[in-house]
Amino acid sequence: MAKIAALGCEPVVGSLAPSRKREYRVTNRLQEGKRPLYAVVFNFIDAQYFNVFATVGGNRVTVYQCLEGGVIAVLQSYIDEDKDESFYTVSWACNTDGAPFVVSGGVNGIIRVIDAGNEKIHKSFVGHGDSINEIRTQPLKPCLIVSASKDESVRLWNVQTGICILIFAGAGGHRNEVLSVDFHPSDMYSIASCGMDNTVKIWSMKEFWTYVEKSFTWTDLPSKFPTKYVQFPVFIASVHSNYVDCNRWLGDFMLSKSVDNEIVLWEPRMKEQSPGEGTVDILQKYPVPECDIWFIKFSCDFHYQSVAIGNREGKIYVWELNSSPPVLTARLSHTQSKSPIRQTAMSFDGSTILSCCEDGTIWRWDAVEVSAS
Repeated sequence: MAKIAALGCEPVVGSLAPSRKREYRVTNRLQEGKRPLYAVVFNFIDAQYFNVFATVGGNRVTVYQCLEGGVIAVLQSYIDEDKDESFYTVSWACNTDGAPFVVSGGVNGIIRVIDAGNEKIHKSFVGHGDSINEIRTQPLKPCLIVSASKDESVRLWNVQTGICILIFAGAGGHRNEVLSVDFHPSDMYSIASCGMDNTVKIWSMKEFWTYVEKSFTWTDLPSKFPTKYVQFPVFIASVHSNYVDCNRWLGDFMLSKSVDNEIVLWEPRMKEQSPGEGTVDILQKYPVPECDIWFIKFSCDFHYQSVAIGNREGKIYVWELNSSPPVLTARLSHTQSKSPIRQTAMSFDGSTILSCCEDGTIWRWDAVEVSAS
């Protein structure tokens, strides 16, 4: 287990005094339905769809487009056949031809791959033994997705062929619900997962990569594929003392949050000789007041310049990621936004921020050009 290194240098904590570097204003508010919205995500897979986003709430997946002047247009809506399904997560992926898929999962533990071209189910993946808390897409190979589940496992899937390639679980795996998972932005072999066992685990697919490649050319039934178990992570970090419900790579560094009103930026330092061990350097902390309930997820723009996170009072904090000490770009609040924000989505360049809320609303904030005074 990686211990926090005592290097004699305290992590740099950001000040909550807004820099007013960028101002945002509410340009739209939609009431999608009565059920809570748990996820919202822009499509960063295909440049022609950068202004398209998806939300999930209840048994519904909805696809929208952000247009000029704050307009949000509904493009598609998929309603699951099971009225008791409650989707918790959504991600964009595509097949090998580049056709877009919307991938969602939730309480039923079934992953629905929806073909956005015809609004029909392309495939359904059954395998997880309990609900699915997060799905993420491999940015370099967007046919690959990874899912984090209440069943204490993470699974790697090929959305083109429907194959479950790898299962990250077992002797060295998570000991409680897995709440979040992320692919490394440039190292194709690395993923990170975190959850209710208070740990963040880094896994390597390097020695299993032939199975990943085999999944693209497999012609037999997906159930006949020799799915492999990855039982041991290459690194285990105890950075937080409570549930860890969101983790994202920032280059080789990690952003993660628990239920203690902050996002933490840290560096895993692995020991080559002894897998699973090493030290953690905590670099920076980004305070987020009233962010002390679990299942609140942050988001970044495409180039990871900024991070946006909502809190349980309906406010959003936007932090600059490439400055030290951290700079609070903006604090967004509106008198009618009082419900917990489960997730935010930042547009490609960070000029639009969306939030999806417990009360079934979607809020759109757009950057205002601030004239030099």
